Amino acid sequence: MRRHQWNLSDEQHANLMNYLATYPVLQALYVAKQRLIRFVLLKTLTRKRAKAKLPAFMALIEELGASPLHTLARTLRSWLQPIVAMWRFSKSNGITEGFHNKMEMMSRRAYGFRNFENYRLRVLAHCGWDGIINRV
Repeated sequence: MRRHQWNLSDEQHANLMNYLATYPVLQALYVAKQRLIRFVLLKTLTRKRAKAKLPAFMALIEELGASPLHTLARTLRSWLQPIVAMWRFSKSNGITEGFHNKMEMMSRRAYGFRNFENYRLRVLAHCGWDGIINRV
């Protein structure tokens, strides 16, 4: 049940559906989960395609709101704008997180610097600053 539906073989999918047939509520939740995953994995859509997907996503949220997953539906509603932005754009803050991780590691190794300027220079050196200041 935890695998993506498209990663199951035909035999595995048939076995899962046979099992879920005995638990209709669980089957409905599984189908809703698979639909939600397909929405979450959408990336770099055009504005027109994102606008076309939105009514189906809102319908899924309404279905979840009437199910035992009403808390998930409320969370998805509150995060609707960032989710749609994620569909449109593929930006990540991974670089910022990497720099932050380097700075944290330097602070832990040094148990705090007495001189902030030395710490600042060390951060710049570790994060790829070449020492050249471009002033216009």
